[in-house]
Amino acid sequence: MLSAVDVNKIAHLARLGIEEQNVAAYANDLNGVLALMTQMSELDTTGVKPMAHPMDQIQRLRLDDVTETNQRDYFQTIAPQTEEGLFLVPKVIE
Repeated sequence: MLSAVDVNKIAHLARLGIEEQNVAAYANDLNGVLALMTQMSELDTTGVKPMAHPMDQIQRLRLDDVTETNQRDYFQTIAPQTEEGLFLVPKVIE
């Protein structure tokens, strides 16, 4: 069981600002989630295949066709500096 002190430590580590009057509610909610995880970990999943999605569906993919024309030269006309088709930017890492 998480206490109010534990919730405050977790909030500090996550860099979350929580109001003191909400700490008890957060502790209750987190304890509920942890209890659910404990209950779920006790289930026998022998023979259950892992799945990536709860619906056994195939994702529809679009055709990999080029639909836009190359406008690089047009877009680079407003760039301060370009070279050989690349945008030049100031060095920011020494």
